[in-house]
Amino acid sequence: MRRLTPIWTGLAAVAAAVVTLGFAATGASASASAGGDQAPPVPYRVFAPYFETYDLSAGSLAAQSQESGAKFLSLAFLETPTAGSCVADWNGDTSQPIGYASFGSDIAAIQARGGNVIPSFGGYTADTTGTELADSCTSVPAIAAVYESLITTYHISRIDLDVEGNSVTNTAGINRRNEAIALTEAWAARHHLLIQFSYTLPTIPTGLPAAELAVLQNAVADGARISTVNLLTFDYYIGTVQDMLADTEAAAAGLFSQLQTLYPDATARELWHMIGVTEMPGIDDFGPDETFTTADAPALLQWAEQQGIGTLSFWALQRDNGGCPGTKGAGTCSGVAQPQWYFSHVFEPFTR
Repeated sequence: MRRLTPIWTGLAAVAAAVVTLGFAATGASASASAGGDQAPPVPYRVFAPYFETYDLSAGSLAAQSQESGAKFLSLAFLETPTAGSCVADWNGDTSQPIGYASFGSDIAAIQARGGNVIPSFGGYTADTTGTELADSCTSVPAIAAVYESLITTYHISRIDLDVEGNSVTNTAGINRRNEAIALTEAWAARHHLLIQFSYTLPTIPTGLPAAELAVLQNAVADGARISTVNLLTFDYYIGTVQDMLADTEAAAAGLFSQLQTLYPDATARELWHMIGVTEMPGIDDFGPDETFTTADAPALLQWAEQQGIGTLSFWALQRDNGGCPGTKGAGTCSGVAQPQWYFSHVFEPFTR
């Protein structure tokens, strides 16, 4: 269900943002297998690339995590099988419901090695077909129950919400989603469980557009505590050659200013830590004019560490190889010449 078309189009651009707002807990991650105790919080700084759960052609979730060295993975995507449903399945496939039989053993293996996963709801396909959970389901308690089932089934400590396409302007769905987040957070507190919620939102190089910012404004109004805002800093579709590293830094700076207004009592350090960025290594869907290069990767890592952001990610783990030089937006390779797992190996030291 990877995005094959722009997330947001306007006169300027399309870009994506995986967003996490709030104050992340510190501490290294320990193991917790499915069926056992809850895993510890996501590390204070975490590298968590996306994994396309619908494409296992290169190996299982656990195997690719081990081979790449990426101990924390964002799992794309959970969605309802049909619009109007209140049941979420992996990729909307009813044969892959939330349960130990669906990725449970892989998640347990990752947790046993000191990592964990971040399940993600939505994505462009779900967000344009009415199958994103909060767009589909009109019951806030039922949405919250699905979030809670993820926590108790897989023993995860962060849930990601990828809100793009039509979901960005579905005000009823936005409000239901944020109310369900607040409900889940209250449930977790009563049960002494740790949970964070992140948002994935489209961005432009200057920060969040008005509609995307409104998603976060509604979260504040609903009392939903968002721990990270991850900007998907690719697929701008501006039509000119982009400096993807400079665009990332500018988009993050713009988001920082927006967060200052949303969270006036937070310190600068706390606000920067709320920010995450998600790249698309190599040539993105727009084409060669939007290429995140192998030289950009170590420079981004240095900036991320110095700036103090909380999350570093990319789309997606299956692309982290040089198998298709010159190809744009491929699902299984980056389109640039690179060693296997180059971007994973550069970014993995960010986790601590």
